[in-house]
Amino acid sequence: MNPATATHAQDPAAFVADPAAGAALRSARPAGHGAVRAYDWIAHHRAHRPSKEAVRELSPPRSLSYADLDRRADTLAAYLNTLGLGRGDRVALLAHNGVETFDLQFACGRGGAIAVLLNWRLTVPELEYILKDSAPRLLIHDVEFTDTAQVLQRLCGIPTLLCIDKRAAAEANPYEAALAACRDKPAPREALTHDDVVTIMYTSGTTGHPKGAMITHGMNFWNCANLGTPAGVGQDTVQLVILPLFHTGGLNCYANPVLHAGGTVVIMRSFDPGQALRVIGDPAQRISHFFGVPAPYQFMAQHPDFAATDLSRLRSAGVGGAPCALTILQAWADRGVLLMQGFGMTETSPACIFLDPVDAIRKLGSTGKVLMHTEARIVNDAGGDCAANEIGELWVAGPNITPGYWNRPDATAAAFEGRWLKTGDAARQDDEGFFYIVDRWKDMYISGGENVYPAEVENVLYQLPQVAEAAVIGVPSDKWGEVGLAVLVLKPGQRLDRDSVIAHCGARLARFKLPRDIAIVDALPRNATGKVLKRELRRQFSGGQAPAIA
Repeated sequence: MNPATATHAQDPAAFVADPAAGAALRSARPAGHGAVRAYDWIAHHRAHRPSKEAVRELSPPRSLSYADLDRRADTLAAYLNTLGLGRGDRVALLAHNGVETFDLQFACGRGGAIAVLLNWRLTVPELEYILKDSAPRLLIHDVEFTDTAQVLQRLCGIPTLLCIDKRAAAEANPYEAALAACRDKPAPREALTHDDVVTIMYTSGTTGHPKGAMITHGMNFWNCANLGTPAGVGQDTVQLVILPLFHTGGLNCYANPVLHAGGTVVIMRSFDPGQALRVIGDPAQRISHFFGVPAPYQFMAQHPDFAATDLSRLRSAGVGGAPCALTILQAWADRGVLLMQGFGMTETSPACIFLDPVDAIRKLGSTGKVLMHTEARIVNDAGGDCAANEIGELWVAGPNITPGYWNRPDATAAAFEGRWLKTGDAARQDDEGFFYIVDRWKDMYISGGENVYPAEVENVLYQLPQVAEAAVIGVPSDKWGEVGLAVLVLKPGQRLDRDSVIAHCGARLARFKLPRDIAIVDALPRNATGKVLKRELRRQFSGGQAPAIA
């Protein structure tokens, strides 16, 4: 069984990538046999509203209709076909926000390939692991990542690179030229189902290596169903996207639901608080929807233009990825915008739990109630359901849940109990049915909306010759929500300072993973089995408020 078509309900041990995966999938039986067919959203809108604006890029400015987006998906699918890429083959994208992410996603929805969306903040060693694990046969990259792409091509044996150069004229942009050359070539149309994988999104792993969460066509559809109605998404929606599209928050909150509904997605290449406020306040842009993690909301609220910005057209503003502080909620509420909070994970499409804005202040700290096409329960140590206000582990189930992790049957088996995904989050549910995330049973912390797993940072810290023991914990940060603190035990006679540690980590880890400070201790607290007691470290150090890394 191939990892792109297996499900955890069938056999968790089947999630092992096979070198012949692409060929096997291309010869797989067509849709049917009870599987729900995956329908083409863009082709539908091209047939019904071809001139409707689908995507608007802000930098450089460009507007694309649904007919344009349909043609781009077709020509990219045809290009992939000329390279011999088809059902089950992986195509990686290393690029800032742009229409190319949607080109690739919908081209994969036609030819059956799988998009591997890469975090451009990662270092070469981090990307090398992901690319060796996913084994793409094509890497599409922005021109500013050319050197990185060429190094990765050599390290990972990637046959083909394709450069995006938005600064150049269309005929001089290799990506656009490749699409233009395939305009008259036939585009493949695979009979895909909701069970077929369309995207792999890598999430940091507790063992120090990221895991590739497989995102199916069904997950994308059910996320649209779950989020569309409560967020008020429709054909008149115009959403400003500021989160990176390689992240589930950028791609699925609410960009994919907006395109599913026939609305318009406005793409900011990279977030700037002043520019975001100008776009939201500009009546010509007609922005009705916005989503972000708490940090962008905080940065905009602190910007000198916030008080004067016209926010009256903003009908829906969602926030997730980390708990949202009362000061942020109140700042936006004072301007007439009630932020909608929720809970989700890459593995859950991501929407699971949603807090209606009318409850945002009354239920501060809550992530809300379960969405329509999802189930949730809080489970105690004995495997039973917790009573109201009893803390246990949050489990979720539904058609929006990942079938598992690419090439990681062990991680897939560990993540599921039957059909239930164990989130690793400690939670409670109050008497009114509102969910609260109270702690993380996993050691992961969230910095600026990005998940950071201490084991990965600790692996890098142990490369320092002075370090005998290392433990990383998340501590509060007014700017980022949480940042890392590296608690170190040094070898006898050794010395180490903060700047040296951060410089060492900075060469090997993305910036958001860097510890913001260090603490030198004589020994790490451990239990009888030798496990480090991180709760003791949090109790000792979480009151400190050293300046966060900018």
